[in-house]
Amino acid sequence: MLLIIFGSFVLLLVIGTPIGVALGLSTAIVIYTVIKIPLIVVTQRMFTAIDSFSFMAIPFFMLAGSFMASGGVTKRLVNFANSLVGFVRGGLALVVAVTGMFFAAISGSSAATTAALGSTLFDEMEKSGYKRDFAAAIIASGGTTGIVIPPSITLVVFGITAGVSIGDLFLGGFAPGIIMGVSMCIVSYFLCKKKGIKAKGSFSVMNVLRSFKDSFLALMMPVIILGGIYGGIFTPTEAAAVAAVYGLIIGMFVYKELSFKNLPSVILNAAINTTVIMFIVGGANLFGWILTNAQVPHKVATFMVSISTNHIVFLMLVNLLLLFVGTLINASAAVVILVPILFPVAMSFGINPVFFGVLMIVNLAIGCITPPVGLDLFVVSGIAKLPIEKITKAILPYLIVLIVDLLILTYFPQIILFIPHLLGR
Repeated sequence: MLLIIFGSFVLLLVIGTPIGVALGLSTAIVIYTVIKIPLIVVTQRMFTAIDSFSFMAIPFFMLAGSFMASGGVTKRLVNFANSLVGFVRGGLALVVAVTGMFFAAISGSSAATTAALGSTLFDEMEKSGYKRDFAAAIIASGGTTGIVIPPSITLVVFGITAGVSIGDLFLGGFAPGIIMGVSMCIVSYFLCKKKGIKAKGSFSVMNVLRSFKDSFLALMMPVIILGGIYGGIFTPTEAAAVAAVYGLIIGMFVYKELSFKNLPSVILNAAINTTVIMFIVGGANLFGWILTNAQVPHKVATFMVSISTNHIVFLMLVNLLLLFVGTLINASAAVVILVPILFPVAMSFGINPVFFGVLMIVNLAIGCITPPVGLDLFVVSGIAKLPIEKITKAILPYLIVLIVDLLILTYFPQIILFIPHLLGR
């Protein structure tokens, strides 16, 4: 049964089948040929998987990100980031990383963050002397924080799947996301210095204050979300709805770049993206159901415990697995498939669930830029009109430093847990 489900799944991916369809179809093949129960189970299980009030957070966060992106927020965040670091050598590269962190706190998606950075900054970087492959690598790596810094859609999926507080996961994602962003700034600085890319302009306090004032309302969105959750005003799902309304008001009535004319297309785009994610979650849950019936979680747990009873060894094995898986499938799908397998083992080792969840998402974020099939590589490849192979060499320094960050987070869990513990979580 496992041979059929994994074989058909890999074959479907190789021939270019969308991940959600591949997950559902490979499971349907097993149900039809091996288990031999009515195929109606496929739709029932997929529907049951997404029939949750908590999952309503996903379309609302998608809407919030779409409203903010279409309402002129990205441009203002770029201006603010430019006022902070634009004067440093390789300033535009640093602007990408800083804007990526800001936009991650709005979009909740690495692909959306990468697309926003690429559409806004790629042409400007090329005009400023950055080679196309180098600029593409900077932008792809800048998008990795999109699913780490809250409000992250992938953290929402993990929280629902594992039964862990989404608010606590959001708090745990801040420090790793900032560490990743700062690390990429450092790499960009030294690479730009080596390539002879000069600094432009000078630092101005007035410019910082002016751009901060212009982007203040956009930067307030994550504050409102987390403040509302921990102030007991609303749940994470209700926070997502508040964020969507807030994004609509800011884009339409404050920045006035979101009009009634383009509102239907913005909503449609958010609906399409939500549908893709929910279909993937449904298919992944169905796939995971078959694996559970085949006692794969138990077998994996037994195997890992047989290798070592040391939790660090277990975490390193998980890191290797997730870095590989992250290159092949969507992060949300990986979470739904692997959490039922890995989470119980992590709990048996006494690992903090918030720490494990955030570490898992950091792994999958790095997988988004890991060759040969990292998702963000494909996004930026389309923007830069370059083949993946050209970008791969340029992205290696960023990949290395992010893996170093991952190792640091693995050995020092208090980095992830500092803010949750500070707030008594």
